[in-house]
Amino acid sequence: MNTPVPRAGLERFFKIGERGSTVGREVRGGLVTFFTMAYIVVLNPIIIGGMAGSDRNLDLTGSFLPSAQVAAVTALVAGVMTLLMGLVANFPFAIAAGLGINSLLAVTIAPTMTWPQAMGLVVIDGVIIVILGLTGFRTAVFNAVPPELKSAIAAGIGAFIAFIGLVDAGFVTGTDGGPPVQLGVDGSIATVPTLVFVIGVLLMGVLTVRKIPGALLIGIAIMSVLSLIVEAIWGLGSMSDKSGGWAMNVPGTPDSLLRLPDLSLVGQVDLFGAIEHVGYLVAGIFVFTLVLSNFFDAMGTMTGVGKEGGLADADGNLPGIGKALVVEGAGAVVGGAASASSNTVFVESAAGVAEGARTGLANVVTGVLFLVAMFFTPLYEIIPMEAVTPALVVVGALMMAQVRDIDFRRFEYALPAFLTIVVMPFTYSIANGIGVGFIAWVVMAAATGAARKVHPLLWVVAALFVVYFARGPISGWVG
Repeated sequence: MNTPVPRAGLERFFKIGERGSTVGREVRGGLVTFFTMAYIVVLNPIIIGGMAGSDRNLDLTGSFLPSAQVAAVTALVAGVMTLLMGLVANFPFAIAAGLGINSLLAVTIAPTMTWPQAMGLVVIDGVIIVILGLTGFRTAVFNAVPPELKSAIAAGIGAFIAFIGLVDAGFVTGTDGGPPVQLGVDGSIATVPTLVFVIGVLLMGVLTVRKIPGALLIGIAIMSVLSLIVEAIWGLGSMSDKSGGWAMNVPGTPDSLLRLPDLSLVGQVDLFGAIEHVGYLVAGIFVFTLVLSNFFDAMGTMTGVGKEGGLADADGNLPGIGKALVVEGAGAVVGGAASASSNTVFVESAAGVAEGARTGLANVVTGVLFLVAMFFTPLYEIIPMEAVTPALVVVGALMMAQVRDIDFRRFEYALPAFLTIVVMPFTYSIANGIGVGFIAWVVMAAATGAARKVHPLLWVVAALFVVYFARGPISGWVG
């Protein structure tokens, strides 16, 4: 009897059949997740990296993190932590450098100290998150969130991930002195790359509605080939998206296939130097901001992606979430220690879930691809944002279906849910949406005489978010 031992072993270890998935779906899901978030290896060095002769991202001493080295450690940490999430927690939640925190480091924290000291704060943030996870506090907060808010968080992440796709593809842009955002260039679709994006959205939508297996992966592949053809014909190059070029990566033939990674930044961290440099109070405010952002960005993403994948129970809780929360917290520790910035669960994991991923096997696929990507960066650097971001819009549309579980006829539910959903994309932050939703929820409960029915942890978290939102003035007062 020829028993497929390897496949059977995968089935048992990851509980693939139990979660209604197959090995093929997990592999496809892992591939899609990687391609929708691989941009972070290019974008993270832009946000926190620097180069000789440039004044971007300099710390207090005028030093910078070399961009090539940041790219290498970004892929390394994403690969390792994504693998750990899959193997330890068995969830399809991929991990990489969080976009909110890396910007905070570059713009606010690093200019007041050295980069190793700034990364030391990230490590401290991660240690706190891990402790909160190990003690069960994070899980308790997760489970204390009302089902209506969990559905709103999932829908809000859908709106947020779609907005990311629209912005990254140039379909939505900012304006100078006019409305905050606009359609394309001066209110119209005026560039070929944005047209490629629009075609991609419609194509992936058609493939999805026709229930074609691997719809998103097929769509990404087709749009990548189309992008290569478009670039070969028009030669748009690296012009800015507003002048007709690609948003980030330029499709074309890579100069080389291999690039050896430089991991010199690993271990370049000063754990307590920031406290000595800026004092306990300022360092404490920085850490508080990092912790709250990390804590709820991850919680929100896991809630939304878990609900979309059918991994949550009737109350919206994820069985075994404690392990996942600890691994995610470790992402901050490892990310800081490697100078890659805090790593957290990526909202783009929803694309893999939409493709069928339900277990940690998808994460194994994504994680291995990130590790391989350290050596093959020229290959994925030629896949443009316009070819992969249509998948985010389609996934966003799928996740918005979570609003069906919210009774909008009851305004005490409707207002917190609505604010949670719209604040996420409007402020480009999952944590902001959750915070506003929590505060509105407890206020509405008090107004309707149901304050005692609100879980005490929700009151505590709402109060912490009040402090979080007022941290700017508070910093000024104590400074």
